[in-house]
Amino acid sequence: MTEIRSQLRFILNDQDVVLDEISATRTLLDYLRLDRRMTGSKEGCAEGDCGACSVLVGRLRGGELKYEAINGCITFVGSLDAKHVVTVEHLSAANGPLHPVQQAMVDHHGSQCGFCTPGIVMSLYGIWMENADPSVNDIEVALQGNLCRCTGYSPIIKAGRSISAYGTVVADPLVVERQTIKARLQALKDGKRVELGQGKDRVIIPASADDLAEVYEANPTGTLVAGATDVGLWVTKFMRDIGPMIYIADVPDLHGIAEIDGALRIGAAVTYTEAQAAITSSFPQLAEFWSRIGGQQVRNAGTIGANIANGSPIGDTPPPLMALGASIVLRKGDARREVKLEDFFIAYGKQDRQPGEFVESVIIPTLPDGEQFAAYKISKRKDEDISSVCASFRVKVEVGKVASVIVAYGGMAATPKRAKAVEAALVGKPWTSATVEAALAAYAEDYQPLTDMRASAEYRMLAAQNLLRRFFLETAGNAERLTREVA
Repeated sequence: MTEIRSQLRFILNDQDVVLDEISATRTLLDYLRLDRRMTGSKEGCAEGDCGACSVLVGRLRGGELKYEAINGCITFVGSLDAKHVVTVEHLSAANGPLHPVQQAMVDHHGSQCGFCTPGIVMSLYGIWMENADPSVNDIEVALQGNLCRCTGYSPIIKAGRSISAYGTVVADPLVVERQTIKARLQALKDGKRVELGQGKDRVIIPASADDLAEVYEANPTGTLVAGATDVGLWVTKFMRDIGPMIYIADVPDLHGIAEIDGALRIGAAVTYTEAQAAITSSFPQLAEFWSRIGGQQVRNAGTIGANIANGSPIGDTPPPLMALGASIVLRKGDARREVKLEDFFIAYGKQDRQPGEFVESVIIPTLPDGEQFAAYKISKRKDEDISSVCASFRVKVEVGKVASVIVAYGGMAATPKRAKAVEAALVGKPWTSATVEAALAAYAEDYQPLTDMRASAEYRMLAAQNLLRRFFLETAGNAERLTREVA
């Protein structure tokens, strides 16, 4: 039987924190600002878009301690067990010299009103610790989730490029003290289930996948939370209760990545950032697409399994994974079943998942030689934005004709959905522009898109058709993609 601990324990800057109770909906940002009066982190959007609330979180992965920027506004305190939270207040002592990141921002005029500056500083700090000489592109990626409305990004990028002129990474306190903090976190990570609070304020952190299966089967109405990149908005925007909250992102046996029997198997709690190397190595066609999933803070927290389980019609990962023939392993208690991803989505807000059943892993078959594959994202803003239309295509051409094809979209229906009428219009035909143009009429059989704040129905239909045209042009002799993805 799993041992249970009734305290939440983590490190905040240089202090040990032990909580006997915490609301399931208490966000890290509110805890910092209201409970601890640490007001450096700001609330701009309360939905993980602007980055003004960014802090660093250090967590143990594979025996190593890694710090990453996350959005404090949608991170729940109940997710912080055995982690190290670093806020902007920790960068320099009162009346002491500024941290190299801060001094670089001052000298290069990277701040005006200052509201977004703490979050930008923390994002730059995170990338600098990993790479003491970041390129412009490295910095732009690190700042995808940080919006500045004053300076423009040129002086901020100059500051990011010059941090090492003000100090060395090896002398940075988070590097110098890495082993000490690592040992402190290892002592906190005792292998016990964490369980505290009652009713809607109950927080449960399972110790293992077996423990999760037991907990969720006993609490099927509980809310599974991984990166909280969507559930966080249920709280901050819709004021919903989510308790009991069952936090799964730290379940160790949901973190594996392995190539098995010609497929990439990814644990449901693997974040986008953790999966990026394996995904882009196995499927290089997804390299550009992957960097457009949210911003860096979202990719550091959000998980592939939760993006699927959430069932959103505009989730980024389902269309390309459907095109690749992916399946998921669902678990309830000790029973497991494998479901093709395209069959998992039933209707808006409804998936083929029973009460007490959770996504345990994602299985992505390797793309066979000779098949063409691509994924595209259309959004109003290039970085850190939700898809208006997300499309993925896979085609096998033999002797000039379409032997097989998969066309999948997000943002075009109530669920991520294959365009089977379009596929039928292509199979067996010559892979030519004329065939593609003739197939466009079939889109009306597959989709009746909606008009909303992200796009009109007419725009969505035209964009979806144009993406098929684009895929054809890119697979019919063009050496490169036609353009970079743009909003």
